[in-house]
Amino acid sequence: MAPLIVRTISRYLLRQHVAPLGFALAALTSLMLIQQVAKQLSSLLGKGLPAAVIAEVFVLSLPFIVAVTLPMAVLVAVLHVFTRLASDNEITALQAGGVSVTRLVAPVLAGATGVALLSFLWNDQLLPRTNHQLRTLQVDIARKKPSLTPKEQVINEVVPGQSFLRASRIDGNTNKLKDVTLYDLSDAERRRIIRADSGRMAYSAGGRDLFLTLVDGDIEEVNRTDPVQFNRTFYRINRMRVSGVGNTFTQTGHDTYKSDREMSTCEMRQAARAAGRDADRAAADGRLVIENDLRRLVGLAPVAATPAPYVPDTAPPDPYCRALRRLGAWLLPREAEAQTPRSPPPTPPPPPLASSVSPLLVTPGAGSGEEQRVRDARTRAATYEVEIQKKYAIAAACLVFALVGVPVALRFQRGGVGLVIGMSVGV
Repeated sequence: MAPLIVRTISRYLLRQHVAPLGFALAALTSLMLIQQVAKQLSSLLGKGLPAAVIAEVFVLSLPFIVAVTLPMAVLVAVLHVFTRLASDNEITALQAGGVSVTRLVAPVLAGATGVALLSFLWNDQLLPRTNHQLRTLQVDIARKKPSLTPKEQVINEVVPGQSFLRASRIDGNTNKLKDVTLYDLSDAERRRIIRADSGRMAYSAGGRDLFLTLVDGDIEEVNRTDPVQFNRTFYRINRMRVSGVGNTFTQTGHDTYKSDREMSTCEMRQAARAAGRDADRAAADGRLVIENDLRRLVGLAPVAATPAPYVPDTAPPDPYCRALRRLGAWLLPREAEAQTPRSPPPTPPPPPLASSVSPLLVTPGAGSGEEQRVRDARTRAATYEVEIQKKYAIAAACLVFALVGVPVALRFQRGGVGLVIGMSVGV
């Protein structure tokens, strides 16, 4: 009978945490998402991007936000549940029935452990992929020129460094202009100032080019090679096309480069081992440079640099990486079996390049370049190790916050919502 009661209490405690956890996660994620929207929306709208692209930017930002707010939501849920249980004297009633506080905390810690595992998988598998897609999308957006939205009584840059437009009045509905001045600096040999009493502007499909129809004006032109030559032309109607005002948005199909925040734990471990091998090769090259300098000083022939042999990564993957490989092999379709090619096999890749150390070169700062290579390689390896530990630390924060939240809630039983908010903000 006792085990049944214990299981009932455990299920009751876990059910009590579901709603606060979901509410806290949704509220915290929404607040941080609103902050991202307020920070980036103006710059995205100013480039004339499609609504689907703007929505994609914020959707791809959600995994990073959830990675931060999930441990915070665990703390809020634990504080809320145990504060309410203590204020309603449910904790006292359970203790009177022979259920210890340790037994009450056990299912909460088990649930926090499950959330921590989910957080680690989220940060290790989903977050790097969305970070990679988000970075690629942001690079594509950065290449997109902002759409031209000229303002009245302001010199507007139409084409960066080439064309500038000023108008005293601009009708946004009809695109009519009054008192127009266009500064054309596109030709390095000539400078033109085009004035008009009125005009109208229109854009080509996609907004790449600007078409201007100017009425009743003149063109002043100065030749920079012959400053004394000045031309002034009057016109009734002048139709102009300004190219390169904007460009179409194109998304990169496949980007192979990945930063440390776009790699999983297994990929970063491989990259860290490769950086360690680079550091070892650089250290060996540095020793060879110093040895050859010393041999040169005593009149001995320098030692020839031998090509560094290719050392494959033979380190066995850890159990987590092996489990992921087996799961991927089970879920993903098998690769087709190799068939005998009809064409001759490709030529083998060239052997690894020899060390960059020249045995004939003697310099006062021998080995300084190799020392810098060693430092760079070790810095790369340390960067990957830091990112790996961050994934574990964020996941472990779910368990740590559960351990911290229970005693705080029991110590300040009548803290209520104020305790939950204050403790959450403080942490």
